[in-house]
Amino acid sequence: MIDYKSKIADIIKDAASGLTKEDIEALIEVPADEKMGDYAFPCFRLAKEYHKAPPLIAAEIAEKISGNGLFARVENVNAYVNIFISREAFIGALIREVEDRGEDYAKSDLGSGRTVIVEYSSPNIAKPFHIGHIRSTVIGNSLYKIYASLGYNTVRINHLGDYGTQFGKMITAYRHWGNEEDVRREPIKTLLSYYTKFHEEAEKDPSLEQEARDTFTKLEHGEAAEVEIWKWFREESLKEFHKVYDLLGIEFDSYAGESFYSDKMPAVVQELKDKGLLEESQGAEIVHLEQYGLTPALITKSDGSSLYITRDIAAALYRKETYDFDKCIYVVASQQNLHFQQWFKIVELMGYEWAKDCVHVPFGMVSMEENGEVVTLSTRQGRVVFLEDVLRQSVEKTKEIIKEKNVVTDDIDDTARQVGIGAVIFQELSNNRIKDYVFKWDKVLNFDGETGPYVQYTYARASSILRKAGEEAVAKAVNADSLHTEFIAGDSAYELAKLIYRLPEVVIEAAGKYEPSIVTRHTVDIAQAFNKFYHDEYILVDNEDEKTAKIAMVAAARTAIRNCLALLGMEAPERM
Repeated sequence: MIDYKSKIADIIKDAASGLTKEDIEALIEVPADEKMGDYAFPCFRLAKEYHKAPPLIAAEIAEKISGNGLFARVENVNAYVNIFISREAFIGALIREVEDRGEDYAKSDLGSGRTVIVEYSSPNIAKPFHIGHIRSTVIGNSLYKIYASLGYNTVRINHLGDYGTQFGKMITAYRHWGNEEDVRREPIKTLLSYYTKFHEEAEKDPSLEQEARDTFTKLEHGEAAEVEIWKWFREESLKEFHKVYDLLGIEFDSYAGESFYSDKMPAVVQELKDKGLLEESQGAEIVHLEQYGLTPALITKSDGSSLYITRDIAAALYRKETYDFDKCIYVVASQQNLHFQQWFKIVELMGYEWAKDCVHVPFGMVSMEENGEVVTLSTRQGRVVFLEDVLRQSVEKTKEIIKEKNVVTDDIDDTARQVGIGAVIFQELSNNRIKDYVFKWDKVLNFDGETGPYVQYTYARASSILRKAGEEAVAKAVNADSLHTEFIAGDSAYELAKLIYRLPEVVIEAAGKYEPSIVTRHTVDIAQAFNKFYHDEYILVDNEDEKTAKIAMVAAARTAIRNCLALLGMEAPERM
């Protein structure tokens, strides 16, 4: 596809001296008001070179470049050269590009030869996979897809929370109040009830806290009884987690959690000692970070047990050695900001220059609306909403809506699954990741407005148009050597084409800002523009040249929407 800014910079450079192509390209703007052109070039910086007023320079440049076939017209307004691209040429080239590349449209080889690790989801073993985990899970999955689409070798890691003092509590609770049959029947809900009961009982009997700490120390030291129970909890939990991942269509390349690094932590502690970074404090071992504006980092407790920070350092060292990553992205809630700042700084102080390539991608919290009230989630208090329940409920609610609306579909269950799951994903990714938000059913499952069902319905509408046109007419449109683009050069078609054209740069922007919502918002923009085009233009007209051009436009928009949905981790239903 033509890089219009680059091409315009070449043309202006031939018509004006004093600036490099790079300077010119950096100055070229996209006017907020479309009446001022598709692109605009300000001439202020040429005033010194030309010894003329900028408006006069703009007039001269406009006159010199106005005959170029790339432009419909060129105007000068004050100190600006306003450029209007030839709509017919632009739309024709865009449609060819989209049709030629298909599923690869908006992909690139920008990251070829480089490795990016994305760590996301990372639920805690023996604890609920609740609605709060949706953020890390789908943000991380979308970032993985975005980076993969840019040609990076992308590694998906689920850093399971399968170690730590909570397992001392869980094992202690199981021994006091649990039984094997209940755990096997409903692993997570049963283990959650044990965890909740532990905290209730510990308030009455504080000695339970010490018993739990002692139990975890035994686990760390590899005592058989504790290890056996821990492995069982892990296996049962993973079975439950996979039910959610299967619903979301999410896979991982590695499930190496915290426990994987337990035998690698002593070497980290020794290295910190050898490099003079570790100090003793009341029996514990810490790294002082006050001079960097951070609180001291606790590396080992007074009883010798490890902490998250020790395991994260060990994990980073292992990943660099194993994958030689160019970037390691951690999709973890914003409450952990200090934790990441601390251990990133420690890795840097250890002398590893690649510490700068470790990136924390924080996100805000999600709460639920129940009976008009906002509910804050708390695992410790047992107040959770299971993510699997939310997803299945979304599918069922969608099925009811499909029946109410008398939607024609080949398979109502499959369509309800695609739309119901997609609605939850889209709702999550439509929010700027750093903001807290409230999960509301009436918003999630709305078939109008800026929602997942709306975008999927738009895709299905485009698919329906192409089915009505017939295979022969569609084949003719997408394989045509040339199109009569004068029939698709109106305002609504041009706005749609410009949004499709921008998709590749939107994907790059989303990767650079670690922000899938940029893709989500652009997906809505394309869907809205398509629906306006559909409203303004009758597609299946009698004139064959006009019909062929419009079918080609519909096919290009359909491809763009499908590719957008894929980047978000959503499916594109053919019928809705």
